[in-house]
Amino acid sequence: MFERFTKDARAVVEGAVEHAEAAGAGAVDDEHLLLALLDREGTRASFALAALGLAERGDAVREALGEARRRAGLSQADAEALAGLGIDVSEIVTRVEEVHGVGAMSGDRKGKGWRSGRHSFGRGAKEILEKALRIAVARRHRHIGDEHLLLAMTVRPGVPGEVLADHGVTYESVVRVLYGEGEAKAG
Repeated sequence: MFERFTKDARAVVEGAVEHAEAAGAGAVDDEHLLLALLDREGTRASFALAALGLAERGDAVREALGEARRRAGLSQADAEALAGLGIDVSEIVTRVEEVHGVGAMSGDRKGKGWRSGRHSFGRGAKEILEKALRIAVARRHRHIGDEHLLLAMTVRPGVPGEVLADHGVTYESVVRVLYGEGEAKAG
């Protein structure tokens, strides 16, 4: 599949690996892919994100991802569902962090490095890569670009999709910017 990735899409995957390594994560996950997308400039995905106003709110997105990581990767929707059952996730996080330190539930393994020379991809990242392929094929594109990775993030349930939607970046809005008629399109 990676042979179909454009230079920009490969750069996103490489950036995601760097984000995962910097966080001490055991695997590259969907949030690392989003962070890498936010780092990019001059690409179709960065054009779409800028057109949707996310360029100015990148720090807010990073902060929202960090908060989700503190909640052990639970989305806000998951936390609200648990609250409906009488489980206060923020209280659990607070108690765990009182005993084990800030970020104890994040799963980060700072200072432990990768187990081997290969980088593993978590379920969320794998699903985004697979969905990006499906989106590209459905659009009859012969390549998988960073825009396909962005579109895949917007349709997959989980923290990155939720954070993007909270900031006005949805599948429909990205499609409108990239492929819409009579509106600004990425070149």
